[in-house]
Amino acid sequence: MFSRTALAKMIDHSLLRPDATEEEVIRHCEEAKEYHFACVMLLPAWLNMAKKRLRGSDVKLGTVIAFPFGMIPTSCKVFEARQAIGMGASEMDIVVNLGAVKSANCAQVHRDLEEVVTVAELSGLTEDGHDVLTKVILEVGLTTREEQERVCRIAEEVRADFIKTCTGMGPRPVVVEDVRHLRHCVSQNMGIKASGGIRTVEQAMTLINAGANRIGTSTGTAIVNSFDKYQEILAEELNR
Repeated sequence: MFSRTALAKMIDHSLLRPDATEEEVIRHCEEAKEYHFACVMLLPAWLNMAKKRLRGSDVKLGTVIAFPFGMIPTSCKVFEARQAIGMGASEMDIVVNLGAVKSANCAQVHRDLEEVVTVAELSGLTEDGHDVLTKVILEVGLTTREEQERVCRIAEEVRADFIKTCTGMGPRPVVVEDVRHLRHCVSQNMGIKASGGIRTVEQAMTLINAGANRIGTSTGTAIVNSFDKYQEILAEELNR
């Protein structure tokens, strides 16, 4: 049976607001340790401080690359990725080059993602390195279903670990149809991270049931705290 603990381990506890304070970041890290979330997702400037806060815990440290628009040169994305890994990041959410996607320039999308994913893969081969998970953000509110299929195919080709729905800065939140479509586009070996406007346990569970393996949200504590009540209501409905 799906549990509160299992739900917590599917949550990326995210704080990606540009105006977040040091106090908020510290609180976010402490919440992640208390609830045993999968990961804390922060902007790169906070990584050094957060690494110290999370040391000795079961919570991964994650960050974003080319956030939130993805429209920087590949060399800059590679630099950001190397910097992030050096600062302790073990998960990276990489914004795809949306201009290349909209232009149907698959070769550029492939090259852009492959170079960043390769940086992550090589990190695990060094003596003092560590394994780094990569997630490709395709921004469902700005891409068509056909474009999403192309990005999914390329993400698998370059050996990324996850496809992610939204930056949270796009024109709309994630909906269940997005996750169903992406799950249809990728193999079972690839994870799907649903993010963008997920604030309730009902939303989170609907997306998980549709095929999401991770939930990106800034309200992880409220979602987990609501889980037991959600289960009670579900049981009552089944017994009617």
